[in-house]
Amino acid sequence: MIGKKADEPLATAKQLPSGAARTAQGSGMTSERTRLRMVVRLREQGIADEVVLAAMSAVPRHLFVDEALATRSYEDTALPIGFGQTISQPWVVARSAELARAGRALSLVLEIGAGCGYQAAILGRLAKEVYTIERIGALAAKARQTLSAIGANNVKVRNADGQEATSNVVQFDAIVVAAGAPSVPPNLPLLLAEGGRLVIPVGAPDRQRLTLVTRSGDSFSQQAFEDVVFVPLKSGQE
Repeated sequence: MIGKKADEPLATAKQLPSGAARTAQGSGMTSERTRLRMVVRLREQGIADEVVLAAMSAVPRHLFVDEALATRSYEDTALPIGFGQTISQPWVVARSAELARAGRALSLVLEIGAGCGYQAAILGRLAKEVYTIERIGALAAKARQTLSAIGANNVKVRNADGQEATSNVVQFDAIVVAAGAPSVPPNLPLLLAEGGRLVIPVGAPDRQRLTLVTRSGDSFSQQAFEDVVFVPLKSGQE
């Protein structure tokens, strides 16, 4: 069931200790200047939504990867985060957010596949409230901790099976799925509000298309965009 409170309260930016604030600023290859270079590259790659680009600039991606990989965190590549999962490359995160937002102000957003929490942090900059679901308990706990550390207090993390997400009371302006599926799970479009948009990679395990599903009343239109490769969407909890 969607809409429950987070398992743990998240800290606000004002609650961060000075050491955590300095870590978020970074230095060298993890500095704000490096993030700005990433944003320039994303703009050159076709990301046009300046609100999304501002979010990409604001969120310290290096805090969401292992310290040993921090110097690679702003490269345009996916990186391992453990448990056979990855943090998506910046372009994929930005493009998914751009398709989900479509120039609109977002109130409530659902993410399936929190992973390390980075994409949820980006979505948290675009929406009033974000619910993100992660099936692997250790990843959910780590994502919750990192989101708390950066003051993303409008992002709620749950350890659950995202493929079983249902709601009788909540409908979402946007849903972003961070794992590939052979087809669109039938329950997810039903969670969209009128005009809501679902972004999900659809296709074979080794190649999917970033796919947009838009709700209009009881009808759903589907449109395929760029080729992408994601880890598979799985059921169950770990």
